[in-house]
Amino acid sequence: MKTLADAFEHTLQDVYYAENAIVKALPKVIDAVSNADLKSALKDHLGETKGQIKTLQAVFKSLGKKASGEKCDAIEGLIKETKGVIEDSNGSVAKHAAIIGCCQAVEHYEISRYGTLREWAKALGKTEAHELLRRSWIRKKRRTTNSPTSSSPEINKTTR
Repeated sequence: MKTLADAFEHTLQDVYYAENAIVKALPKVIDAVSNADLKSALKDHLGETKGQIKTLQAVFKSLGKKASGEKCDAIEGLIKETKGVIEDSNGSVAKHAAIIGCCQAVEHYEISRYGTLREWAKALGKTEAHELLRRSWIRKKRRTTNSPTSSSPEINKTTR
């Protein structure tokens, strides 16, 4: 990468790959939980992630580019960690709490990427891309404060 435009395009491809990888991984996470609220929140997240992919496709289109992903080692690592948590956890309370922690890591990764892309789009004068990414960033931030996957006092209380 030599320019901000190169970094922007690379990171956009990275996030596109990540969102698609999350869509593939979430059904297994959903199947691994028994808590109804957590299962519902994960299903909601799956639907929102599919919407994020459509938003990213619109960003690519606004740039005159075809939507494509580039392998994202960060999301691969977070997904691998989540798989390990599912495999290694015996008690449902501990497993649910650990899965919530993994979901928080994914959400914070996404927030940082969307925030970065939003600002780079603005700096590059990509007005439509900036607005789409700004809305995605706001949705992601809201999700982290309004979802059982962001904080679950009920599950956390029972682990004490």
